Amino acid sequence: MRKVCWMPVLLLAAGIVALASCEAKKEPAKTDASAAEKPAKAFVAGLVTDVGGIDDKSFNQSAWEGIQRFKQDFNAEIKYLQSETDANYIPNLSTFADEELDIIVAPGFLFEQPLTEVAGKFPNQKFLLIDSVISDKSNVASAVFAANEGSFLVGVAAALKTQEMKKNAVGYLVGMDFSIMREFEAGFEAGVKAVDPNMKIYVEIANSFSDAQKGQTLAAKLYDLGVGVIYHAAGATGNGAIKEAKDRRSNGQDVWVIGVDKDQYEDGIYDGTHSAILTSMLKRVDTAAYDVSKMVYEGKFPGGQTITFDLANKGVGIPEKNPNLDDAAVAKIREFEQKIIAKEITVPTAPSRAATN
Repeated sequence: MRKVCWMPVLLLAAGIVALASCEAKKEPAKTDASAAEKPAKAFVAGLVTDVGGIDDKSFNQSAWEGIQRFKQDFNAEIKYLQSETDANYIPNLSTFADEELDIIVAPGFLFEQPLTEVAGKFPNQKFLLIDSVISDKSNVASAVFAANEGSFLVGVAAALKTQEMKKNAVGYLVGMDFSIMREFEAGFEAGVKAVDPNMKIYVEIANSFSDAQKGQTLAAKLYDLGVGVIYHAAGATGNGAIKEAKDRRSNGQDVWVIGVDKDQYEDGIYDGTHSAILTSMLKRVDTAAYDVSKMVYEGKFPGGQTITFDLANKGVGIPEKNPNLDDAAVAKIREFEQKIIAKEITVPTAPSRAATN
């Protein structure tokens, strides 16, 4: 009887099955393209500067620093457009709006009219206006500062230092004589008079926030009048006042200047170690830019609302460190600060000269 060997047949069959199984495993799984996850869109914050430029050592620079800090904390993208003249405000705001940025920051009251126009054309774009108010646009959040309160404190500092210098006059240098800038002057005047009601206050108006040479010329005029301390609220124009103070101190003259918006101590260094900056009136523009950007990121944009930064919430004030003020002066300033916070002192918003000008 003939025997049949089934072993090769069985092995061949098993091989075919195994091969089929392997081929089945190699077949890629079908993917539903519509179900694939799309990369998350980066959050983008933008700043449009005024004519002072991004490194004005004032408003623009402070706002940019706040946006840079926001970038670090939230891994956002940031960008800025620099305005060479005020004619660039509307085009620059519109350029960013066309790009559909998540938040566009406009630092300064000079943007009020241009932003009102652009916000109307781009109702879905979120904007932040710093230092002025647009209340009738739901896509604009406004941040303002009690500049009169912070200026009161540096007025006290100026008067105390002037008394120490055996002088009787201080100076105020302003970029432009707008009503909002008079709040600085009003607070400064009230602070000076709280220390010495008879102290003189000379006022110079530069009619520019970007002319450092004009600022230096006007500062020289004030110092020549016998002023010991100048408080500048003049943006980049004030850089000229700082330079004049540095030059005079380098030549042995005892004069000082008070910075504005940010701590300008480093800007006043004139011999490698000493600074001509007595103190600075801080407006936490960086905090405003950071906080509102964060609100937008978290889906809490305060459109149509006005946020006030004052002494009570540390939105204005003087630096924590003031190397050119002695302990007694700092203590006196902090005493007045607490009285303002407690509403024992109401700081005016218009200077005395407003009654005649």
